[in-house]
Amino acid sequence: MTSVRSTASKRIAALIASTLVVAGPAMAQQPAPARPAAPAAPAAPAAPARPAQPAQPAQPAAPPATVVQLKPEPSQADWLKICGEDNQTKKKVCYVTRDFVSDQGQPVLAVAVYDVQGDPQKVVRFLMPLALLLSPGIRFGVDQGATTAGKYAICFPNGCFAEGSVRDDVVNAMKRGQTLNVSVQNQFSREVSFQVPLAGFGKAFDGPPIDPAVLEQQQRQMEEEMRKQADEMRKRMEQQGGQPAAPAAPAAPAQPAR
Repeated sequence: MTSVRSTASKRIAALIASTLVVAGPAMAQQPAPARPAAPAAPAAPAAPARPAQPAQPAQPAAPPATVVQLKPEPSQADWLKICGEDNQTKKKVCYVTRDFVSDQGQPVLAVAVYDVQGDPQKVVRFLMPLALLLSPGIRFGVDQGATTAGKYAICFPNGCFAEGSVRDDVVNAMKRGQTLNVSVQNQFSREVSFQVPLAGFGKAFDGPPIDPAVLEQQQRQMEEEMRKQADEMRKRMEQQGGQPAAPAAPAAPAQPAR
């Protein structure tokens, strides 16, 4: 969920002034048997027609948005529903979340939908990539439906959080829909649309939360997978003659904060 700077052409108008000359007849001095009638004054020449204004050139069409199709993070089997109690309000809070990557497997963004007990509004929160314009915010919508505006809240070294408040109609659309379109503007003020697949969201939202022990096991598996990827990258650098970096266990990807 970009505006394009367009240049307006200057209008050029030509103003033509014409001078009207009226010639009068000379008076006769000699007597004549019959005085001829005075000739009529010549008609004033018609003013030249004003040239037509040149047509204003059409504004250049805005370039289409760059579409980035995402897929679920391979180590996550499905959307996760996690529930707990808010320490301050003592209300039950559940959120359904999933991470998404590019076709090359690079982490791009994460989505989480928060449901607070007794609150008619839900919060859709995104962990967005860096190098995006913050002031325009984001817009998100399901398939070809209406969009909702969201604002950035805070940024960290691995991404920026943005969120928007919605009601049940938007959540229900996410349950039935195919794609969640998230539109932003990049550093060149061009629109970028991330297409997030929604398969499995409705089942997870309406289903039971994940068991904490199972969640902990999945997180360990994810960390192990990331360690393997880091080791493979280090080995490739060594084979290419690059200076290998000291192996270190990478931090697990940040889940959207509660």
